[in-house]
Amino acid sequence: MISFRGSHYPKEAILYAVYFYVRYGVSYRDLEEILAERSITVDHSTLNRWVIRYSAMIAEAAMKKKQPTSGSWRVDETYIKVKGQWMYYYRAIDKHGNTLDFMLSEHRDEEAATRFFKQAINNNGLPSRVVIDKSGANEAGLLNMNILLFLVGWHHLIEILQVKYLNNRIEQDHRFIKRLTRPMLGFKAFNSAQATLAGIEVAHMIRKGQLSQIGVPAYQQFMALAG
Repeated sequence: MISFRGSHYPKEAILYAVYFYVRYGVSYRDLEEILAERSITVDHSTLNRWVIRYSAMIAEAAMKKKQPTSGSWRVDETYIKVKGQWMYYYRAIDKHGNTLDFMLSEHRDEEAATRFFKQAINNNGLPSRVVIDKSGANEAGLLNMNILLFLVGWHHLIEILQVKYLNNRIEQDHRFIKRLTRPMLGFKAFNSAQATLAGIEVAHMIRKGQLSQIGVPAYQQFMALAG
C-alpha cells in the first residue's frame, strides 16, 4: 500500500491528477487549469512532484498484478529526449501485444541490453523466444542471458530471432508512448523521465486490459493499484 501521509491533499485528488497526466499527455500548466475547473487548486510544480513520487510505485504494483503473458517476446528501443539529449527507451511486449517491461537508458549498448533482459526475465520469467531487430547490442545481451543459463545448467536456451517484420507490433506499440510524451516537450531530468514513463506504461497496460478488471473504469483501476 502506498502511503500518502503528510500530503495536504486527499489521496483521490492526487491520484486523479497523476492518472490524468500519464494518460492524456497534457502539460503541467494545462493540468493545473483542468484541476482548477474542478475546484482543486494546486501548483504545477506540486503536480510534477506527485507524478515523480507516485508513478513508479504504482507501476511496481501494476507489474505484480498484471495477467500472465506469453513466452514469445518482442523487444525494441525508441527514443526519449531528456535534458535536450536523446536517450534510449527499451520496451518488451509479448506476441499478443501485452506489456512486459520497460527501461530508460542513457546508452544503447551490450551492457544496457543485458541489464534490460535481466530485469525483464526477473519480472516475467524466462521467454521461449525473443524477436529483435538487427541490433548487435540486443543480440549480445540475449547471448549473455543464454551463457548464464548454460552455466547454471539450464538447457532450454532462449531462441533469438532477428526478423524485422515480426517486430512491427512493438514498433506500433511505441506510438502510444510517443504520442503522450510529445506534448510534454522533453524531460528535464533522468529520474523524472523514468518515473513519468512508468506511469504512462501503467495507463497503457490498463487500456490493454492487462489488469483484468473488466467493466471497472480505467481511473479506478489506476487508483486501486495504490491500495
